[in-house]
Amino acid sequence: MMDTGFFILSKLAGAGLKAESWIICLFLLAALMRWRGRVLAARVASGLGLVALVALTSLPLGDMLLRPLEDTYPVAPNLTRVDGIIVLGGAEQAGLARDRNQPQVNEAAERFIEGAALALAHPNAKLLFTGGSGALGDLGRTNLPQAGMAQRLFTSLGIAPGRILLEGRSRNTAENARNSLQLVAPQPEEVWVLVTSAWHMPRAMRSFEAAGWPNVVAWPVDFRSGSFRGGLGWDLSRNLRLFNIAIKETVGSIVYRLTGR
Repeated sequence: MMDTGFFILSKLAGAGLKAESWIICLFLLAALMRWRGRVLAARVASGLGLVALVALTSLPLGDMLLRPLEDTYPVAPNLTRVDGIIVLGGAEQAGLARDRNQPQVNEAAERFIEGAALALAHPNAKLLFTGGSGALGDLGRTNLPQAGMAQRLFTSLGIAPGRILLEGRSRNTAENARNSLQLVAPQPEEVWVLVTSAWHMPRAMRSFEAAGWPNVVAWPVDFRSGSFRGGLGWDLSRNLRLFNIAIKETVGSIVYRLTGR
């Protein structure tokens, strides 16, 4: 029950943290103040909204915030032993895959690509997919398609079904770590490689360590931040998406640390 409450609160808070939510609220506040005859307050609110919109459109704020997260762990570290590979969910579009009868992935598809590549490079290692649905609309559902889609994708990439482990109940990173630990029960000497997006890796590693995983090696993929050499641009959709990811991940890391997840 406590985990469900945390899950619901995190989803509600995540919606409130989005930059577009605050910008819309500022413009709505400006309209309300104008309607009530408070012209100065309306100008301040609309001005703040406009400044925020222009800043997000033209400045690489998301890149600046994401870069430190993505640089926490090295790319493709040396692996002397691999007993298993853990691929965190979040790259699958299970509903679309079901409708089209074909595996479908989103912009985090590198999680699947690198996970399969590691499995092919280390043929004796197990390949674990962990991830259910993080949508509030799926709360309480038990027959979720994410794990089945992952299995179908991995087998199509040449991974033997007998090597694949599936954990399909997790709704967030903390549950990924705990549920996977219960499923695998790794031995102290075993080494498992964790594959997830680079910006998500710091929080994921803390969650797996907090859950009690003995030896986990970070394998970051799906890098999003640029080098800033491009200077100013004009790309609201990209900048807004990266900024929202950075804010959500930063706040999520703080909350996870405070709650021991």
